Amino acid sequence: MADDKTNVMRVLDQKKIPYTPHTYDVSDGALDGVTAATRLAVAPETCFKTLVTVGASKRNHVFVVPVEKELDLRAAAKAVGEKSIEMIKQAQLLPLTGYIHGGCSPVGMKKRLPTVIDASAQALAQMTVSAGKIGRQVTLSPVDLAELVRAEFAAIAK
Repeated sequence: MADDKTNVMRVLDQKKIPYTPHTYDVSDGALDGVTAATRLAVAPETCFKTLVTVGASKRNHVFVVPVEKELDLRAAAKAVGEKSIEMIKQAQLLPLTGYIHGGCSPVGMKKRLPTVIDASAQALAQMTVSAGKIGRQVTLSPVDLAELVRAEFAAIAK
């Protein structure tokens, strides 16, 4: 079973952060977060996607927002002190983070990037994020996640 662990799970184990692992079927190619939440039987507002951006300063930033919402680019830019931000190109994701599109997690990226979690997570006891592979998720405390990745909370979703 240890071979089934993702890098994210190994990091959480190493830091002794409690989590619940989940696996769901992606054989039909449905990779969106709302589908993941449905297949895991978790409320969409507790399931979060990880988005990587680049600011006007050319610095990268990570934003974690509920799967049923979009990143508010203005609010996100303000939260990280940028004039503006935009999503990075998909081809840049793997070299920058070590993750592919649909399997990006705020935990265990190649390089620690400034991270902001949507403020809605603060009201939750548990939140679900990618475990670093398509079809794999982990549920953990938003506080534990924020401490681990040194994230701040801000209203960044619309």
